[in-house]
Amino acid sequence: MDLEADATARLSDRDVERYSRQLILDGVGEAGQRRLAAASVLVVGAGALGSPVIQYLAAAGVGEIEVWDGDDVEPSNLNRQPLHGEADLGRSKAESAADAARRINSSPRIKGVGKMLTRDAISTAVAPRTLVCDASDDFETKFSLNDACLRAGVPLVHAAILEYGGQLTTIAGDGPCLRCLFGEPPAAGEIPTCAQAGIFGPVAAVIGGMQAVEAMKLLLAVGEPLSGRLLVYDALRPRARTINFPRRPDCPAPHRAIRLQGSQGGT
Repeated sequence: MDLEADATARLSDRDVERYSRQLILDGVGEAGQRRLAAASVLVVGAGALGSPVIQYLAAAGVGEIEVWDGDDVEPSNLNRQPLHGEADLGRSKAESAADAARRINSSPRIKGVGKMLTRDAISTAVAPRTLVCDASDDFETKFSLNDACLRAGVPLVHAAILEYGGQLTTIAGDGPCLRCLFGEPPAAGEIPTCAQAGIFGPVAAVIGGMQAVEAMKLLLAVGEPLSGRLLVYDALRPRARTINFPRRPDCPAPHRAIRLQGSQGGT
């Protein structure tokens, strides 16, 4: 998708007032705000990570957000998924999240799809997007998104959380992918689920917030993407560190250059 803005276009007075605090930032301005409005983002997962990602992308004025999640809101979700409330119990998470995002900002086109994003549907869902945020909680989906984004040339912001920590990386440019980093998905039962090991609620806000930051940096073409680096966050110590990892020459994933049109790769 072409995010280059018409240099003569003007924002409405309403938009100038609403987005004033980000419009004054170097790297945003009116041109950047128009880039956000032109973007189409796929968010896979409307739970712990999806909550902050969806809220911040909607609040920032991203033009189109499509949310996929096949689960319904349960009582055990509410401690770490503040996009949903008690009134949403039993509802589709995707539809609940879409409604909550519309209450934040009525301007973006927001669609909730109450289905699991299956391997057969992933390519169709990914191809028309400017960017994909992986806020899912299962490894099959994460690796399938990795492969689909590589095939389509669409940037992917990956995140995962468990217990008191989380991780984040970006698949973009000519950099490495999840298969370069991890090889194959772990075997069933090798890694505990959140239901088995637990999750400290605010960790989801930290990692999901950073995921939204990475997404907006890519859409705005500012800063340095977290490509080829895995950010690992430990809430108990507390500390955050980055681990460099290279692209594997024998990586089985369908690598191709992933770039947003107009991206500068830095400021």
